[in-house]
Amino acid sequence: MDPLERFLGGEVRVVNREAQLISNFIQAEWLHVCLPDDNRQEDTGMLCLFPVDDHKFYLQLYFLQYVDEPAADAVVFSLRFLPSFFDQYPPESLMTNRPFRFDETTELQFPVCSQARTLIGELQEGKTETPFLRSLRQTESGIRLLRRALECITVPFYACQVPACRFLAYESEREKIHEARLILEQQLDQPLTIRELSRRVAINECYLKKGFKAITGKTIHEYQQNMRINKAKELLQLQGLSVTDVAITLGYNSISHFSTAFKRVTGMKPCELLA
Repeated sequence: MDPLERFLGGEVRVVNREAQLISNFIQAEWLHVCLPDDNRQEDTGMLCLFPVDDHKFYLQLYFLQYVDEPAADAVVFSLRFLPSFFDQYPPESLMTNRPFRFDETTELQFPVCSQARTLIGELQEGKTETPFLRSLRQTESGIRLLRRALECITVPFYACQVPACRFLAYESEREKIHEARLILEQQLDQPLTIRELSRRVAINECYLKKGFKAITGKTIHEYQQNMRINKAKELLQLQGLSVTDVAITLGYNSISHFSTAFKRVTGMKPCELLA
């Protein structure tokens, strides 16, 4: 049985295939499939890792999404990362992360969140872009999909013994915490309140705060602040923006507020980093 059949849990009839070349290192394919009548499941994903040589891997992601069309029951989006993709990373950085192993093939399922669905949709867009710009954007989306899948698989979870954290024993609840973290990363310029964030991911405010700290090791404010300051350092050092422009870009109310937050996290003022 091939990985696709193991992923979907039985014999699958492929109605149509649409190949998509993203780069020389990443390939994509859309498979319109018909599934057995007794084998419908929630949208899900699977990561398949195949060692091909010492510290060389071939990795494939599958994402299942149901469709409303007469020819097929569902679409499976397949994303392949060739061994040459992983050559750009030090072997030790790969081997310290699950599921990278040199001695066995690995297949792991993971939940498909709204962020992943958005990224998959972005891979089909961009007909008005030049080929190179489209490839750059699609490469970025593909890498973010890989990162999201690995985060779902590799983020360690140890059930908290505090009664208020027992809800984290359920994967669906942990997924809400991971989705909240992604929302924070996407809205660095418009920080959300805990109430707004809890409504976005449909979870109790108290559970969100306790669950976020249990999984990430940081409070929501600490995590959000660190992400904003890391982005600020990138804008200052790599893009050469002024302190004023960075403060405005990241949504700080004033330059003094930004400088205070920056120094609290880094131990230095933003202007010192530029110097």
